[in-house]
Amino acid sequence: MPMKPTLPLWFALLLLGAAGTAQAAGNVPAGREKARMCEACHGLDGRSRMPEAPNLAGQVEGYLAAQLTAFKSGQRRNEQMAVIVQALTPQQIDDLAAYYAAIEVTVGKIPGEPGR
Repeated sequence: MPMKPTLPLWFALLLLGAAGTAQAAGNVPAGREKARMCEACHGLDGRSRMPEAPNLAGQVEGYLAAQLTAFKSGQRRNEQMAVIVQALTPQQIDDLAAYYAAIEVTVGKIPGEPGR
């Protein structure tokens, strides 16, 4: 019968995972500066300027980095994004992801729901 991990072991594994994530995080100010090249479509504030471009503000950092990496590798295809991401380093991708993820999104009234 397999042994069950103890609480201290789970806690140690959790801390190791968090430490690895913290090291991979991007630099928000550097991402803001780099985001100027994204502004025409996604907006410096992460709110899309074009119907076919998604809003990036408040998205999950890991998701954004993964999508930029997929565009760069060709796993995900979009003509405009393919051109833009080719010049990005992995650190710049992390920085952009950190910047857009750090933008606080506020939600207004939900359509069809009475005011609160």
